[in-house]
Amino acid sequence: MKTAGYYLKEHWRGIVGYFGAAAIILIVGLLYEVRMEAMSYAVFLSMIWLILWGSANFVRYVRRSREREEMLKNISFLRPGAQSADTLAEEQYQKMLSVLWDQKMEKESDAAIARQESVDYYSLWAHQIKTPLAAMRLLLQEEGQEHGSDSFLKEMDKELFRTEQYVEMVMTYVRIGDISKDLVLQWYSLDKLIKQAVRKYSRLFILQKLKLNYQESDRIVLTDEKWLSFILEQLLSNALKYTKEGEISIRVSEGKEHELTLMIQDTGIGIYAEDLPRVFERGFTGYTGREHKKSTGIGLYLCKQVADKLGHSIWIESEPGVGTTVFLGLGRVPVQAE
Repeated sequence: MKTAGYYLKEHWRGIVGYFGAAAIILIVGLLYEVRMEAMSYAVFLSMIWLILWGSANFVRYVRRSREREEMLKNISFLRPGAQSADTLAEEQYQKMLSVLWDQKMEKESDAAIARQESVDYYSLWAHQIKTPLAAMRLLLQEEGQEHGSDSFLKEMDKELFRTEQYVEMVMTYVRIGDISKDLVLQWYSLDKLIKQAVRKYSRLFILQKLKLNYQESDRIVLTDEKWLSFILEQLLSNALKYTKEGEISIRVSEGKEHELTLMIQDTGIGIYAEDLPRVFERGFTGYTGREHKKSTGIGLYLCKQVADKLGHSIWIESEPGVGTTVFLGLGRVPVQAE
């Protein structure tokens, strides 16, 4: 019905023109005293022709409309001109769209080149910065062997470790847009992935004298080892950063339909309720981050982005002064194609 309305709206001039011409013919025929039967017969035949022509044109109009609707669903992959132009106006519109398409493709190409140059630059920077960091770590180890457990050296060791993590975070941030090209989904031992992350941060557990409470799990999960490890490491880093005393607990629970949920709980400073809805926003630090000057507002944002790409879910519960619990749902939720 809606299509018929649009059809009449677009063709009303032609319909009015037809009835106007028919009226002129009738008037002229009456003036010249043409037999009314002949005039009526002529008008009747012209009406039959109008109905047949209009019906055929309407069917074609509906078909073309459906073709355009299908094209609209795949507009990102179609170049202008995929549908033939029947009128001069359609041809001119397609030419204009073609110019806009070329400009769009040129801008996308320039943006892709600029992005790749940025990735290449920061990749080179990350590799270069690792050399002085490695040298600093070697010097710290040598100083530690000579002077024993000096508190200054311990603090330097901790800050150097965090600097190394920030370098890795920079590379993750730069590459997050192309993560889909780097995904390798397989079944992995969840216990193995957790132990790898804990082992990496074992130095900070020792330096900060924090207890780790973890019960081994025999579960397996369909994920990408590299990127899930990044999430685990970032969540552990946050827990260590904001926990001065107490313990950090890692638990795995199984919910309905055997869906696994990983929980990382700390006894740190916690997050205010008004900040919780925004913790996964890029650059958001919240009251805790501003007060303690430790948050970049990037870590949880990256965790959320990676979790979405993996088809996992992530959410947080927290209470100021009590601690924070991060939940990582390791089930497979539907992933939107890019």
